[in-house]
Amino acid sequence: MTDLAYRQSADPIPGPQTSNLADILERVLDKGIVIAGDIKIELLDIELLTIRLRLFVASVDTAKKAGIDWWETDPALSSRASRSALQEENRELRQRIKALEAPGHAEEHGESRERTHT
Repeated sequence: MTDLAYRQSADPIPGPQTSNLADILERVLDKGIVIAGDIKIELLDIELLTIRLRLFVASVDTAKKAGIDWWETDPALSSRASRSALQEENRELRQRIKALEAPGHAEEHGESRERTHT
């Protein structure tokens, strides 16, 4: 048997499957990946600076499954959250105004009624 005949009759050797970049990215986003690290700067055994890095890379759905949804409650990133924050602030301000305008509040704090309306 010649070397060429052997190569043609032999079954392909199974090896690791090749993946392209899109497959790898899809797998990472589907499963999520955590990258963690600490950077410490010390001088003569005195700790000057410590930076702790935690990075979680995943799709939105995977992050929600992991309980991470801070972007939904951050007013800077979510219009719904900003509306909610404004409504909460308005509610608190109205309660404070109502408490300040309540009868007896001015007398309790030694202020005249006329002064509070100017």
